Amino acid sequence: MIRRLRRKFILINMSLVFAVLLVVFAAVCYSSYRRLREESFRAMELILAEESGPLRLRGEPPFLKKMPVPPAAVFSVFLDQEGNLRAVEQRFLEVTEDFAAEAAEQALARPEWSGSLGKLGLRYLKRQSPEGLRIAFADTSLERSSILHLITTSLLVGAGGMGAFFLVSLFLARWALRPVERAWEQQRQFLADASHELKTPLTVILANTSILLTHPEESIDSRRKWIENTRAEAARMKELVNDLLFLAKSDALREPAPHTRISLSDAAWSALLPFEPVAFERGVSIESEIQPDVLLLGDAAQLQQLAAILLDNACKYAGEGGQVSFRLERLPALARIQVRNTGAPIPPEHLPHIFDRFYRADSARTASDGPGGSGLGLAIAKAITEQHRGRLCAESSPAGTVFTVTLPLPGKPQSGGKNHRACQRSEA
Repeated sequence: MIRRLRRKFILINMSLVFAVLLVVFAAVCYSSYRRLREESFRAMELILAEESGPLRLRGEPPFLKKMPVPPAAVFSVFLDQEGNLRAVEQRFLEVTEDFAAEAAEQALARPEWSGSLGKLGLRYLKRQSPEGLRIAFADTSLERSSILHLITTSLLVGAGGMGAFFLVSLFLARWALRPVERAWEQQRQFLADASHELKTPLTVILANTSILLTHPEESIDSRRKWIENTRAEAARMKELVNDLLFLAKSDALREPAPHTRISLSDAAWSALLPFEPVAFERGVSIESEIQPDVLLLGDAAQLQQLAAILLDNACKYAGEGGQVSFRLERLPALARIQVRNTGAPIPPEHLPHIFDRFYRADSARTASDGPGGSGLGLAIAKAITEQHRGRLCAESSPAGTVFTVTLPLPGKPQSGGKNHRACQRSEA
């Protein structure tokens, strides 16, 4: 699919460039043709403006030296009332009297006062006077040669330009479609991971129900283990489906949903309090510093979920006897949440991917990744932050790992936006 898209991209670019070059070169050639044609007519008009003189088959008339146009190969003939050739005026063109008579005969046979004699390679212009008819002729061989040379040059330049732009298009196609290719690969990986995550609880549920069906005479109490296991796997699958639906809605939501004024401080406390017994069981101490009355426009439930995801992630990777600190403060234009935990740092090769969906690594697994975790926690945290026009960053060093969320305050310039990879730094 990506190859077809790349070929289509190159084909469209080449077609557009070919059309533009064709129009430009055609305009240049036509403009040159019009200019040469006008110059030949000006030369013929000037030679017709002079009085006829004696027959001259060679030489340059003196009046031509005063012509304000570039030299042009022209000559004129004068015919009396009976149509007899009386004089020939030449300019930069040597013709015989027979050739001049033949040109005059062909011009007289045409009813138009101006036109072209293709067989002789001449352009003519007639002027009637009381003494007779004067006909000027201009040689078009130089004009045809100039146009042919211009067309040949345009074709060569156009072919070279098309070849050069083809190479440029190859580079542009690879560069422009790189995000599409990456998104395509991420989508394929996402579908594969989602299928795998859904397959696991379904397999367990089917296995448990098969065991239950093999002994239908036994009581429910005697099969409680399999029933509870089935219920736990079903709950896990429901949670996974809810997470997938949330991410799908976040992807489809182009503009942030309308929010109400809420207290981020209250949302932070609501997320923090349930984790104190969890941290105690894991041997982790939690320190908190929550500034009161931090108000902003948002969804209280989503922001509470965001804080809970970061706290859960910090408690899991703080290690036995580790420490977790949760801090909420108001800045001049932003509200900032920082969740810091001790423990092993996230390796640099894993740090750029921790917000990817279903990302897994031994020391950099996403939030909600306990036993049977889905790997969607930090991806959901990132989606919530983006919906609130904020920024989520991660830094990791031997001293610990810090997740920082910045959210714009109402009435303040919004400096948030989508999560930037530049926010993620790791110090080994």
